[in-house]
Amino acid sequence: MAQRTILVCDDDELLVELLTFRLESKGFGVIAASNGADAVSLALEHRPDAVVLDMMMPVLDGQQVLRRLRDAPETAATPIVMLTARRQEQDIVGAFALGASDYLVKPFMPEELMTRLTRLLSAPR
Repeated sequence: MAQRTILVCDDDELLVELLTFRLESKGFGVIAASNGADAVSLALEHRPDAVVLDMMMPVLDGQQVLRRLRDAPETAATPIVMLTARRQEQDIVGAFALGASDYLVKPFMPEELMTRLTRLLSAPR
């Protein structure tokens, strides 16, 4: 089976490094974006198998990115896990209403994220 690629979108450089290390150790390829505009461009260009997306990012926020990825035919079915410090009910419900596949609040357990990604990637689309 070909290597699965995950797009990690977060403006926290240390978190991106941590996620890259964890994902690569599990056999995933990683593409990273530090702002929302780059996240959309990279997703459309590379068509990753899944996206890990922060809600609060520069240029375009996570909701804007989520909306654009769901509207684009190339990424409409791509699993998107929101990974954010935003824990209000309106944020969580709003993300699911826009098409998020899963939602994980920071601080988080990296192994839980890996498990959720594996589950999403093994589910039929």
